[in-house]
Amino acid sequence: MKGVAFFSGGKDGLYAVHLAEKNGIKVPYLLALKTTIGLSPHWENFSAIKTLAEAMGKELLTFDMSRGSEALAEFIGSLDVDYLIAGDVLLEDHPKWIERLAEGAGVKPLEPLWERDTKELAEEILNAGFEYAIIAVNREKLSKEWLGYIFRSVADLELFLEKNPGVDPVGEFGEFHTVVLASPLFKGCFDIEILSREESERYHWVRFRLVRE
Repeated sequence: MKGVAFFSGGKDGLYAVHLAEKNGIKVPYLLALKTTIGLSPHWENFSAIKTLAEAMGKELLTFDMSRGSEALAEFIGSLDVDYLIAGDVLLEDHPKWIERLAEGAGVKPLEPLWERDTKELAEEILNAGFEYAIIAVNREKLSKEWLGYIFRSVADLELFLEKNPGVDPVGEFGEFHTVVLASPLFKGCFDIEILSREESERYHWVRFRLVRE
């Protein structure tokens, strides 16, 4: 069985790939979306997305959402895969969209993180060998001082939550966005080199590159 996974370089999507592969589903394709609903800190750092895909030995595909969801479903249906994989946890609109896409593409939706307790999930991701850094924060929900903060252990998570008790442990409500620096999906690990700090209507975010440690 094969799948294509939505991919931004963030922890949730990559952990979903990890779980899918542990369950015997090969994931040869990663799919990055160019959004039409405002600036994406992930897309603005597309070189990092490419770097991670190369580190995993997977083919990186892109799709411009200005073409619409129907065209996206058609594109997914052309890939000869069985599953469409995503890393949603709690936001109900997202899995519904994934289900519609999967139906249109003639594949099965797979949401391995769905409805997990987010504190337990964050701990599980870290204990599985993932490390990740914050690359964007919602201006209304988290201070820009947390840009570049790296989660390497549960202790890092606990410190972050102690300082930010109102923030979801995985940022499920858009409080922050991440890039993965280490995982079982690729050998070695990366460090993040911040090139500049930027602002948009919604985010404080960084331009960065990934450097092999």
